Amino acid sequence: MEEILEYKEIQTEIMAEVIEKKSRFIATAKPVYSEEEALLYINETKKKYWDARHHCSAFVIGKDGRLVRANDDGEPAQTAGKPMLDILVQEELKNICVVVTRYFGGTLLGTGGLVRAYQAAVKEMIKQAMVVRYRYGCVYQVLLDYHEYGKLQYFCNQNHYTIEGAEFSNNVLVLVSIPYEKSELFLQELTQLSSGKAEIKLMKQCYYIDKEWKE
Repeated sequence: MEEILEYKEIQTEIMAEVIEKKSRFIATAKPVYSEEEALLYINETKKKYWDARHHCSAFVIGKDGRLVRANDDGEPAQTAGKPMLDILVQEELKNICVVVTRYFGGTLLGTGGLVRAYQAAVKEMIKQAMVVRYRYGCVYQVLLDYHEYGKLQYFCNQNHYTIEGAEFSNNVLVLVSIPYEKSELFLQELTQLSSGKAEIKLMKQCYYIDKEWKE
């Protein structure tokens, strides 16, 4: 099994700001899926905030975080891009590009102050972002009687399995997403729960948003 079992992404572009001794640190971030997309976003942000002194950046590309880059953009070495990247890695975020734009407020912060300020801006951005977890798993189609549907709902809720949807006719047709590593257990337990009456069919293996996940 070579697939990454889970990873986290932000869903949409986001902006946050912190102030440190009158210097403004504006963190903007966007989902990106290639180095070209990341560099384009960095350049777009520089044009947007053309009058700012620094546009420091960090990005992580790939579900496995195979490509990482950081840039201090004129700040003292290791005081901006790398500390920003450290936060992305710490939070296990993938396919993301962050740019922190700094408007100098007239007071020097020192190397330690710069590290704290750039990291604070990234942390504030993450706090405000819509973060989701993707899991690699199996999507099953389950056909069962109406009176068994409530049992299935409770069973999925207790085990943090994701019900993607349900269709109601003479019976109930339900789509359930299961983490890959729990698929065999799911089949065994659901067969036992329904006394073997549920018809279970594997539809596909894919990444899905884990709706039951909360940070």
